[in-house]
Amino acid sequence: MAATAVATAPSAGPVPPVDSPPVTLGRINGLYGVRGGVRVLSHTRPPENILAYRDWLLCGDDGSMQAIRARGARHGRGLVAYLDGVTDREQARALLGARIAVPRAALPPPAAGEYYWHDLIGLRVRDRQGRSLGRIERLLETGAQDVLQVIGEREYLIPWVPGSVVELVDLRAGVVRVCWEAPA
Repeated sequence: MAATAVATAPSAGPVPPVDSPPVTLGRINGLYGVRGGVRVLSHTRPPENILAYRDWLLCGDDGSMQAIRARGARHGRGLVAYLDGVTDREQARALLGARIAVPRAALPPPAAGEYYWHDLIGLRVRDRQGRSLGRIERLLETGAQDVLQVIGEREYLIPWVPGSVVELVDLRAGVVRVCWEAPA
């Protein structure tokens, strides 16, 4: 069971109150047409799942957050969205680079043995002998399997292979135990 980038089910109804930091699902990374359309880079699996969430939080680098309703569709190899109140290209241009997020409460719980990537980031990684390898900085998606980027005294790239490499994930304790030896 692989680490899941993001949920596959839509939220229902309006944006729930934010009780924890919102979860980033993608980014506005381009413009589409002259009527305010935006191109969307999605971190969900499959990418079009981001469009199932109708109520987005647009987060700016300055810490600003704006609730907005979105609708969209796959367009060629990418995704295009239209946002309520954004009716021309200049309004859309002002949103370039904004992170697309939803409240954590909008995500369905992951299945047993599956984890949202954002829940794994920051966890301590220990080997079988209890030695600390560092903390998970991020996850990388590769063709074969996902990879944990662990930063400690050194940087380690550890394959996400539950059962054989990743032996235990304890979110409450904030620890991932791996059957993996750090190269000398």
